[in-house]
Amino acid sequence: MPDDFERLDATAQSALVRSGEVAARELVEAAIERLDARNPALNAVIHPTLERALDAADGDAGTGPFAGVPFLSKDLVCHEAGLPFHEGNAHLKEIGWTATVDQELAIRFRGAGLISLGRTNVPEFGMRPVCEPTAYGPTNNPWNVAHNPGGSSGGSAAAVAAGIVPVAHANDVGGSIRAPASHCGLVGLKPSRGRSCMAPDFFDAMGGLAEELVVSRSVRDTAAVLDAVGSRPAVGDWHPTWAASESYAVEATMPPPQLRIGFVTSTEGAPVDDPVQAAVRATANTLTRLGHQVSETHPDALDEDIGAFAMPHYASGTAWVIDHHWPRVIGHELPEDQIEPINLILREIGRSVSGPALLDARERAQSWTRRLLGWWADHDVLVCPVVPTPPPRTGDDHDDAHLISWCAPFNVSGQPAMAIPASMHAGLPIGVQLVAAHGREDTLIRLAAQLESETGWLERHAPVRDVVD
Repeated sequence: MPDDFERLDATAQSALVRSGEVAARELVEAAIERLDARNPALNAVIHPTLERALDAADGDAGTGPFAGVPFLSKDLVCHEAGLPFHEGNAHLKEIGWTATVDQELAIRFRGAGLISLGRTNVPEFGMRPVCEPTAYGPTNNPWNVAHNPGGSSGGSAAAVAAGIVPVAHANDVGGSIRAPASHCGLVGLKPSRGRSCMAPDFFDAMGGLAEELVVSRSVRDTAAVLDAVGSRPAVGDWHPTWAASESYAVEATMPPPQLRIGFVTSTEGAPVDDPVQAAVRATANTLTRLGHQVSETHPDALDEDIGAFAMPHYASGTAWVIDHHWPRVIGHELPEDQIEPINLILREIGRSVSGPALLDARERAQSWTRRLLGWWADHDVLVCPVVPTPPPRTGDDHDDAHLISWCAPFNVSGQPAMAIPASMHAGLPIGVQLVAAHGREDTLIRLAAQLESETGWLERHAPVRDVVD
């Protein structure tokens, strides 16, 4: 049964701590009880750090926006000193690799008052849109444990949807925030290129395709996390993007102006299943009713095949992770027999990409981005699918390229894109994607908050809350 805290979002939980009504330890102990009860059915949290969390709760909870709030860190990119860091790889698990320093993002999460209960499951190196690593086994979707929560932030999304914590770290190189959010009935914002801090390890991960933030249940939580960790660049960031608002949390309380909104349900190159198309149309109808100017239109550039210039980024990035990054970190090469076949294939493709060829792919991506962004000169927001299918069944054959066909374009373009809950189909959530011009997270947050209020998705709760003892 739900406890007193689990249906409160992170903003509400922190308010209890800051007012003195509840101690941080009470929130953490309740979250630990939920984790112990529900994680066995989900396999979402692979490295619990419960004693460390209790010690943090007994310390100074601070005055940050999320003082004392239970949290989870994704076991990809955001390493924490003294904790396991395996990125879904069997060899790193075998040798028990432990991070020696904090990523700047982990420092910022703690500075905001968030208390991590552990690290969550990911596909190996985050390179699949389903969470089924060989090293740790699949994560299950709390709405139906026969289905997958998506990847690569599947462990984080499953834990939040199951009510273990109200918000959890996530990152996105081709939909890894947005797809799990869609599959689990959550909010997932991929920020604009340059908004995330990658210090101290990375320049622009995967050629600038990757961004960091969270999955959450409420728009206001996502907005406040963006304020806390994404509103300022770190020293040495090469492509910093400054905040478009003094407070995204305040933006979440303000209605949007009348917006010029286009929507698209499917294209010839990226076909979409009927339930997902219906979710997009229903959202467009709601936005019309709310007074926005809505029309069925989309950028012509979305009809183009971007694989020829996107794949060199993903493949060469994978080759760099396997051949250069991890060997430099651990002091020896990763054994080939402990790398999943899909990543060996991507590495071989990446090895074949020359330096000039990668630069050519970046130039072609830039040219395509300019064509794409021209549409936003006359529009404010595009509404489109997040994933072209409802949540897939765990263990089925998955067409990875198809599953990321509606997310990856906006990693290439660098625009902010946000998954929000839209509808249910056969007991499983389906989200829709809102996309704005570069730097305009404020527009997305205002519009998403309006839809949250109008549709009442915060009242939907995954059944695992009630059936897992």
